[in-house]
Amino acid sequence: MIHKSVEFSVTQLMPGVWKWRFQIGDRVFTGKTEAKLDLLAIRRVQLRIDRELNNLGLGRTRGHRDQD
Repeated sequence: MIHKSVEFSVTQLMPGVWKWRFQIGDRVFTGKTEAKLDLLAIRRVQLRIDRELNNLGLGRTRGHRDQD
């Protein structure tokens, strides 16, 4: 899967436990999350990607909003 040009994977280890992985540049991020639904696990990884992009200064600037 891809979120904001970052490829990531989410794999179920056992019911309710998911392993995730993504890479930004040379840094690899991995972890586990607990969620009953796969979509919730995916959303948590997407939020983590957003956070890491912001930490690296690669995300959108804070306070910036899309305007029509």
